[in-house]
Amino acid sequence: MTSVTALVRRPGPNLADGLVTHIERQLVDVDLALQQWENYVATLRGVGWHIVEVAPLDDCPDAVFIEDTVVVRGNTALITHPGASSRRPEVAAVRDVVRDLGYDLAEVATPATLDGGDVLKIGDRIYVGQGGRSNAAGAAALATAFGGQGVDVVPVEVTKVLHLKSGVTALPDGTVVGYLPLVDDASAFPSFLAVPEEAGAHVVVVDERRIIMASDAPRSAALFEDLGYDPIVVSISEFQKLEGCVTCLSVRLRELP
Repeated sequence: MTSVTALVRRPGPNLADGLVTHIERQLVDVDLALQQWENYVATLRGVGWHIVEVAPLDDCPDAVFIEDTVVVRGNTALITHPGASSRRPEVAAVRDVVRDLGYDLAEVATPATLDGGDVLKIGDRIYVGQGGRSNAAGAAALATAFGGQGVDVVPVEVTKVLHLKSGVTALPDGTVVGYLPLVDDASAFPSFLAVPEEAGAHVVVVDERRIIMASDAPRSAALFEDLGYDPIVVSISEFQKLEGCVTCLSVRLRELP
């Protein structure tokens, strides 16, 4: 079985001050958020993933959303240049960790911007959200970083949500799932399945059968069960108040050859 490592980062005391873009600010219970994060990490451990915790950044409220700092494929880790300037200090410690884990490093640099949450990898195709935190130069930097791996980089317009993966993710068979009111163009994806709840659009793939998703999308979970999948649900309500979802809170790294 392929070994999987997950990078995570503990939420800090200023979490409630995190950026919000497409939703109204809500009161965040930081203590509850920490409990939810610990349960999320325990869930990753429970499916057999090895956890690497990157040092927290208490001065960066959004640092818990570690997905945005690095995009990994094969032996290459692309260190991002987040679209929000307040988030750029988050990348340094992540860079050090993935370097120490043995990955070849590439970096996104000004004027390019790229958030990992805008990157959806499905086989040899990589969809990149455009219009929010990531720009065309960021997509080009991604294509350069992974060009030697034979990937096809496809820009996708994103105007209704923060990141591409705020609107869509993919099931183990490559079917893209999304909540239609928040998807700019479902036809951008060869195989698309509409889900009945916003949170149902976000899944973390564990293996060919198991997926991790938020607990507040029971109809979507039932839909996935009907398709033969085994949803593992976690409560992440406090992170959803900051436009977060289950994918934002970790970065999956497969064992290097």
